[in-house]
Amino acid sequence: MQQQKNRIEVTGYLAARPSLRHLPSGTPVATVRLGETYPFISQGRAEQHTNWHSLSFYGDLASLATTFNKGDHLFVEGSMEQRQFTPADGSKRTIWELIVHGCHLIADPRQRPAAPPPSEPASASDGQAQNDWPIG
Repeated sequence: MQQQKNRIEVTGYLAARPSLRHLPSGTPVATVRLGETYPFISQGRAEQHTNWHSLSFYGDLASLATTFNKGDHLFVEGSMEQRQFTPADGSKRTIWELIVHGCHLIADPRQRPAAPPPSEPASASDGQAQNDWPIG
């Protein structure tokens, strides 16, 4: 088995909802940008920097990607590819994109659903609720 040398793993937040298109062959492709922010100290001040990654999901992963929403926290792994194209204005452009081979939606504590209301506490023999008992 040959080891993949061009491999990248990134976690970050989606900048938008993925857009879906189809190649002439019929293969679905979903694309989206992912922001990876990290903090650092510069001249004694706390700052942060965001790297933006263009993600491309192909085939079954494209269908999965369409279920993601703006702001979702993802872990993605894949390979970086350079692609050149010529837009309508005739200039040559080069972009780098992360071709996603696998991904996981990360549960974000900022987006946790509200906790269900507590159930009626069980009563102790002395009439105190069990969750009112002192710890220790």
